[in-house]
Amino acid sequence: MSGRYVIIEAFLRWAETAKAESRARAANALGRAYLQSEMPTEERAAAEMAMTYLLDDPSPRVRLALAEAVSRSAGVPRNIILSLAEDQPEIAGQVILLSPAFTDADLVDLALNGSDVTRVLIASRGQVPRAVCAAIAEIGGETEILCLLENDGALLSQAALKRIAERMGGCADIRGLLLSRDALSSDTRHLLTCRVSDALAQSTLVQALIGGSRLQQVTREATESATVAIAGAAQHEQLPDLVEHLRQSGWLTPAFLMHALCSGKVDFFACAITNLSGRDERRVRSIISRGRVYAIRALYENAGLPRDVSTIFVEATLIWREATRKSGAALLENVSSRLMRKFRLAEQPPAAASQLLDMVEKLANAERRQAARSFAALATLAAA
Repeated sequence: MSGRYVIIEAFLRWAETAKAESRARAANALGRAYLQSEMPTEERAAAEMAMTYLLDDPSPRVRLALAEAVSRSAGVPRNIILSLAEDQPEIAGQVILLSPAFTDADLVDLALNGSDVTRVLIASRGQVPRAVCAAIAEIGGETEILCLLENDGALLSQAALKRIAERMGGCADIRGLLLSRDALSSDTRHLLTCRVSDALAQSTLVQALIGGSRLQQVTREATESATVAIAGAAQHEQLPDLVEHLRQSGWLTPAFLMHALCSGKVDFFACAITNLSGRDERRVRSIISRGRVYAIRALYENAGLPRDVSTIFVEATLIWREATRKSGAALLENVSSRLMRKFRLAEQPPAAASQLLDMVEKLANAERRQAARSFAALATLAAA
């Protein structure tokens, strides 16, 4: 009989009669010796077999002692670390939280097949790889997601963040953590803005203060203004994803596009027209900035705008062009106010155009109120 089996037999005979406290000390010493000592190959194999035997020890204290000994090493045998990870929470937590021996695939399997406690432990590791974050984002509950978002070592992709917003955007704490991320993509930020609007609309207190029908209008207008602001702040490379998200969500209406154009968000507006028309982006931008009237109208109608509405968009585009060529006081003549002056004297427009002009008038009124507030603030400062 080889020396390896003699060692194992002696260990097994001793373990049958030893008390749990003694077995726990032996398990911890065995694990540390395996990882830290230079052993001949035969002794190393014997030590691994002994640790495997201890995985079935009836005392949790013994298995915990083994887990504590091996949890911080990458050199522990896979069968040992994977078995300990499936033990009761106190034991599993020791290795899941600390062990560097797990591969990304191991952690994904643990996340998919484990309990919510298992996922909390994974989400709290010093570093959580992208694939593991994606798995937790897909199936994790509120507590697991909060742990993940609060962990600076969690490598969350934009796709994972968006999935969290889609699944858990109704949770105020999760919304807050997502919105606090400066690098959050514009489409995810808009999704969360809509969730905030929904939460306000469903608030019984807000409903009592404003009233149901009025509340719906207020939240829609506030969300639209926030969306235009998001569009204006988005990086150029984020615009196609944001536009596609808004198109699929039903936000690229004529009224919204006009709001963006009147607010000077022309990069976003051009990207939206590119998406809707299917035309080349450089060609679209060229037509908007330098094209003749008929080319602009043809572009907008190709994007799906009817003739009576496209006429207003063409005029808004021309007003924007003129404003950008000037400076100083000329820029204070905003697009929406000038549009209203032009069309107020026109004959009664069709219903669709009339609704669009109503929205433009609201924008003009809002801009006048903002200008009045700014003037009052400046006057107060001057008098101080």
